[in-house]
Amino acid sequence: MQFSETFAASLDANDKLSAFRSRFFIPEIKGKEAVYLCGNSLGLQPKTVEANIKAELHDWAKLGVEGHVHAKNPWLSYHEQFAGPLARITGAKESEVVAMNALTVNLHLLMISFYRPCQSRYRIICEEKAFPSDSYALQSQAKLNGYEPFDAIREIHPRPGQAHIDEQDVIDAILEEGDMLAMVMIGGVNYYTGQVFDMKRITEEAHKVGAIAGFDLAHAIGNIELKLHDWDVDFAAWCTYKYLNSGPGGVSGVFINEKHASNPKTFRLAGWWGHDKASRFKMEPDFIPIPTAESWQMSNAPVLSMAAHKASLDIFDEAGMENLISKSKELTAYLSSLLQEVQQLPSHKGLFTVITPDKRGCQLSLLFHKQGKDVFNFLSENGVIADWREPDVIRIAPAPLYNSYTDVYRFANIIKQFSPK
Repeated sequence: MQFSETFAASLDANDKLSAFRSRFFIPEIKGKEAVYLCGNSLGLQPKTVEANIKAELHDWAKLGVEGHVHAKNPWLSYHEQFAGPLARITGAKESEVVAMNALTVNLHLLMISFYRPCQSRYRIICEEKAFPSDSYALQSQAKLNGYEPFDAIREIHPRPGQAHIDEQDVIDAILEEGDMLAMVMIGGVNYYTGQVFDMKRITEEAHKVGAIAGFDLAHAIGNIELKLHDWDVDFAAWCTYKYLNSGPGGVSGVFINEKHASNPKTFRLAGWWGHDKASRFKMEPDFIPIPTAESWQMSNAPVLSMAAHKASLDIFDEAGMENLISKSKELTAYLSSLLQEVQQLPSHKGLFTVITPDKRGCQLSLLFHKQGKDVFNFLSENGVIADWREPDVIRIAPAPLYNSYTDVYRFANIIKQFSPK
């Protein structure tokens, strides 16, 4: 009964968030709405984005430089309107978050502040198969400080026969490194497997040995519950073009714990947009940091990009993270149950394994033991937009803001129709 379009439609009829789907443009394939399950790579466009950007273009045309003060949303303070929504999504204080730059740029800026190694404390812990950009950033930060990456960085591997990492191995590594550990920097949700790490516990254990705890939240923000302030996380960064639906290359964001942000002795690379607002335009020679996460800003806001960001955050505020997380759990559980039925088909036994553990957001990663690329191509030919990761994984992410139970059913049914060789 559950494996039917009628049952999926009944779930959609009872979904109190279903109306939000109409607030997004759904791509089409062959004249029909695609089954878009790629929000973990690029979220869909809110329909209000165009009007938001046009409003800024209009103010630019009509006001020129005066738009910094007199635009409908003054550019001078444009980023400030995101403090509330981002704080609600990340479980932070408004003073601890700011929208700025791009993700890897922000990770570098944060690590320059918080990876402060010395001869006796220089080691870094991260997860194996982190997103490559994270690995590159960590390697270059080690080199910047005079260390060889192979010596400075300890990657935590999955145990033999296991795709995801056992969290106890992360904790054990922290304890083993002890006084030598300078920083833990892990993806809050692993991009490849979809595993959610216990950021609270990792932070606690890192602090016990005197280390800093930071997280890349690219696949976590807008996807799972975050309580960065209560967890006492030191720093975090994220992109906004995945679950936050803010457009390709959309503006990034950062979290900096208030104990660091309010301390003028915390080192940060200085730029004029991070300077004390009351005296910023006096153009004085000495940098006075704003006593918030804003002091990590270096340049004025990319307003056109942020206009798209605003469109999505307005929808998040309306929907509410608690409601989105609740639907996400139900939607992904439904997908999981359908895939289990597909795996029991005589023709499909041994075709794939779901490698995402139970601690997850809305992503399921399917490891194909054979014909993975054939399945991916079959999905594409039949109206599904998913994500292929070499050499054998298809990532699926039913985003609760715009995906439906019918989307999930259609995806599973198309895999069911595939004829393995």
